[in-house]
Amino acid sequence: MLVPIRWLKEYTPVDMPVNEWVDGMVLSGTNLETVDYWDKDIENVVVGKILSIDPHPNADKLVVCQVECGNGPVQIVTGANNMKVGDKVAVALDGAVVPGPLHGQPKVEGGVKITAGKLRDVQSNGMMCGCAELGFPDKIVPMRDKEGLWLLDDECFVPGTPIVEALGIDLPTVDFEITPNRPDCLSMIGIARESAATFGGSFKYPETKCQKVAPEKSADYIQVEIKKPELCSRYCCRVIKDIKIEQSPWWMQQRLMLAGMRPINNIVDITNYVMLEYGQPLHAFDIRTVKGGKIIVDTAKKGDKFTTLDGVERELSDTTLMINDTQGPLAIAGIMGGLDSEIAPDTNMVLVESANFNGDSIRKSSNELHHRTEASGRFEKGIDPNLAKDACDRFCYLVEQLGAGVVLDGDVDVYPNPAKATTLKVRVSRINHVLGIDIPGQQMLDYLRGLEMQAELDGDIITVTPPTVRQDLNIEEDYVEEVARMYGYDKLPVTIPKTSDTAGISYTQGIRNNAKTALIGMGFDEFQTYSFVSPKAVDKINIKADSNMRQFVKLINPLGEETSVMRTCILPNMLEVLSTNYNRKNGPVRGFELGNTFFNTGLGDDGKGTKILPEERDSLCLACYGEDESFYTIKGVVVELLSVLGIKDVDFEQLTDTNTFHPGRCALLRKDGLCIGIIGEVHPEVTGNYGIDARVYAAEIYFSRVVDLASVDHRYTPLPKYPAMVRDFAMVVDEKITVGELEKAIKKHTSELLESVKLFDVYRGAPILPGQKSLAFSLVYRRSDRTLKEEEVNELNSKMLIALKDEFNAVLREM
Repeated sequence: MLVPIRWLKEYTPVDMPVNEWVDGMVLSGTNLETVDYWDKDIENVVVGKILSIDPHPNADKLVVCQVECGNGPVQIVTGANNMKVGDKVAVALDGAVVPGPLHGQPKVEGGVKITAGKLRDVQSNGMMCGCAELGFPDKIVPMRDKEGLWLLDDECFVPGTPIVEALGIDLPTVDFEITPNRPDCLSMIGIARESAATFGGSFKYPETKCQKVAPEKSADYIQVEIKKPELCSRYCCRVIKDIKIEQSPWWMQQRLMLAGMRPINNIVDITNYVMLEYGQPLHAFDIRTVKGGKIIVDTAKKGDKFTTLDGVERELSDTTLMINDTQGPLAIAGIMGGLDSEIAPDTNMVLVESANFNGDSIRKSSNELHHRTEASGRFEKGIDPNLAKDACDRFCYLVEQLGAGVVLDGDVDVYPNPAKATTLKVRVSRINHVLGIDIPGQQMLDYLRGLEMQAELDGDIITVTPPTVRQDLNIEEDYVEEVARMYGYDKLPVTIPKTSDTAGISYTQGIRNNAKTALIGMGFDEFQTYSFVSPKAVDKINIKADSNMRQFVKLINPLGEETSVMRTCILPNMLEVLSTNYNRKNGPVRGFELGNTFFNTGLGDDGKGTKILPEERDSLCLACYGEDESFYTIKGVVVELLSVLGIKDVDFEQLTDTNTFHPGRCALLRKDGLCIGIIGEVHPEVTGNYGIDARVYAAEIYFSRVVDLASVDHRYTPLPKYPAMVRDFAMVVDEKITVGELEKAIKKHTSELLESVKLFDVYRGAPILPGQKSLAFSLVYRRSDRTLKEEEVNELNSKMLIALKDEFNAVLREM
């Protein structure tokens, strides 16, 4: 909420330095965004009046102007063409500073310095300024002045007056961050109310009563019917005749611009002015376009088309609330008016609408139409319906003050169920207990009354009734907060909570921390990426069409296509990170992410009224690239990681039916038959999709399953007292037989004495026949209670070799 301090002073005094005032507002609960000083970097810029305009003798697109700046005419050469003799403009004299920067002028700290010089051999002693040169952004500049010079039409502009003084921009604009629970502060009156309560100052409401009204009544011209009272709780309107469409006076334009809105014309400006003042959006219709003299508030029919003020034709749903006449729609309620009912230059009679619409309905329609406005944003957060009449009357008062029309008597106000404030009893002792302070009930009473609440004290009980504009006050704790912020958050004592609870982490968190520590110790960096991804992400890693990884949880209101679904795997995110590093010549890179994945397991209702939620699973993804990386390095990392988590004897099952990984360098991880992950070299086609011209090795581990299998119990095992016996042998087997199958068989037939088995050589080539390979293993035998005998080891080893020959046709090879 942009709050121009000069405008704020209309309602409450601000008789202290702005920085002190801002600090006080922050400490009372109104969060600060920025403070904008409009007069910063403006020096020696004054109001000037153009006395003459002559052609430049040496340039067709330049003119030579004589400008009265208070101390005699000043000659200025300009390329602007939107001015005429008699216009008033902002003139930067020789040596002036403007916010800039400007082409061809030297840069100085805090702005651009303007110096006299010659343009095509003609002396120019300054520069006439447009809005941009004075630091006003394009979005708030009056349409007429967007191109060329800023023409200062108002009589208040006197030649020679410093421009900061003339424009009234010597005081800053404060931008407050208004939390969703305080929509009443999205208005000048709301901020003024907070300021008065914070600093104990006076507070006055704007004048709303017209001095003169026409004898005709608004009800003679318009009727209102609300067909959906649950979506429109109040509709108030008045009629103004003899409308004069013209530019608003400067004081109104200035306030609108400093509050972030572009001046349009007097009628539109007054609606925006009142919206900023009260927080109540208004809309003005050309009454000629209201057919049948009747306003009907009702929802649209599904598929209806409607063209809004911005010229866009929009398709409506059957939940979109519309403002209609007897023949068709006039506006989308609370969002935007229609192109056919807008105020035109020849408009003579206006109907001003001040209504209250359901916030949820407006939010839904705004999302469906992909269109948000200042008005819809306010309705979405909730507006007090009791503001509608005051805002409508304020509009009419300003129309009268500006001479923009003649206000008709009375209004048409349909308000079926008037909103009433809720009275609540709060305890003085409870407030003191929660805040850890000890202040008397009378002081609390003063705080609450300062916020325009009706409050009475009876012993320990305060009976309080807030104004209906304070829709955030519903329970006793809300009033605890009100007392706390008025007392001053900075004054509350700092204490340590008294509790017998001890801090700790859950079992799962412990497993996660152990995994992260192990991976970081092995040289991996932790990455963190978004869970919201594009549905096309799985296409880049060649996931099959029937894969469950395409069972996305879709967002109802995504920021865009790139973040429209929840991820089902982390590998695409990981490859995006590796791609960024690879293309920036960073390497080698090792990274991991331990995060959530989400699966649509049939969202809906189970038939018993219970909602079926998305399935959320923990997943761990590792990835790396570099000269020293291979399938075996990442396999070693995974084995060591699982070992740290107490998971041993993991089987690696070859996987060929995959398009994501290299079919010959990929395996599933299984523990006791349960698949706990996949590991391998990423398919070259996939790495190509990410612009990586290097081998990438990755593993995605289903961490939720790992947590179930993990064991954090570490038992002490003493060093062996008795020596081991080692047996090395090589066997020739068929190429299709995997090392894992052989290792499993070796363990099966030697389990009583075997301490470890390790593959130490793989050989292909002569004299080994094609289609076969030689695998060399080293077996360590040991007993913990005695020394092994040569005979028993040889006997066990021989039985194991015979079993391998029977099961795999494995032939012992001489070493």
